[in-house]
Amino acid sequence: MIPTRLVVHALVREDGTVDGGELYEVAGALGMTDQQVRLCVKRLVAEGRFEVEGRGRRAVLRAVGPGGGLPAVPEAEYVRHAYRQDRGLEPWDGVWHVFAFAVPESARAARDALRDALTGLGAAPLQGGLYVTPNPIGPYVRARAAELGVGAALTCLGTRDLEVGGTDDPRALAARLWPLTEIAERYEALRELASRPEPGPSEQEPSEPGPSEREPSEPGPSRPGSPRPEAGPAHPLARAVELAAAFSEAMLPDPLLPPELLPRPWPGAAARAAAARAWDRLHATTTSPGPRLFRLYAQALGSEPDEPRDTPGWVMM
Repeated sequence: MIPTRLVVHALVREDGTVDGGELYEVAGALGMTDQQVRLCVKRLVAEGRFEVEGRGRRAVLRAVGPGGGLPAVPEAEYVRHAYRQDRGLEPWDGVWHVFAFAVPESARAARDALRDALTGLGAAPLQGGLYVTPNPIGPYVRARAAELGVGAALTCLGTRDLEVGGTDDPRALAARLWPLTEIAERYEALRELASRPEPGPSEQEPSEPGPSEREPSEPGPSRPGSPRPEAGPAHPLARAVELAAAFSEAMLPDPLLPPELLPRPWPGAAARAAAARAWDRLHATTTSPGPRLFRLYAQALGSEPDEPRDTPGWVMM
């Protein structure tokens, strides 16, 4: 289920605005009602994320400050690292990076924030206050610990000799420590969605005007959403939002373990390749200027020089 607020954020254009008519049309193509859209817009305005000029489909939403950015979207460098892995450009050096900390209850907020930083960077818990990852996230963990004022409580080490509960095979350890089955299922869903056929011209019909367009002064009854066809929504922007949501759902929980540690075949590479092809097709069918969403994903999915980096570019902060 795609959150309504994600649709609003996804339709923000480069000038920071969202066209009300386009918002209702795309949301309707995704099976959302006018009432859902109205309530979502009210919440976003109340949170100070958007300002609104006009009403209903004739309204223009304007993002306030940084609030118009897409929520829960993978960082471009994180996505690029995944595609570099898919091309065999990020081999594992065999080192496990281990982090331990003991923070007193009096600094519970800092302890929880450090734990969230570690798991957000893809580290898996071994036991209380002990985390491990095959990725070199040490500089980011130390920086976060220092920022939280608990740098003295953090211990970092690297080892090629890791055994957990009698298991020392790297691939078996990865299967034990990370929910690879769930991650693989999300990638399978992404691949299936990205591989859907494009709707034919006869399917690309404009949606019916909603109650808010017929009578701006009266909210009117909610328009129930209709089931989506097998090919997915015909509106290209609706398909783009759907693809972006599925891509984020698959990528955000993925610790991006080195390919050497993953089961074979692993669906991540095929899903990302299908998503890139689908994104290119969608980009070619949208008019300019399109939503900021297209530029953000073009940057993330675009090619980059195969040159060494000073820092690991995959880290999602």
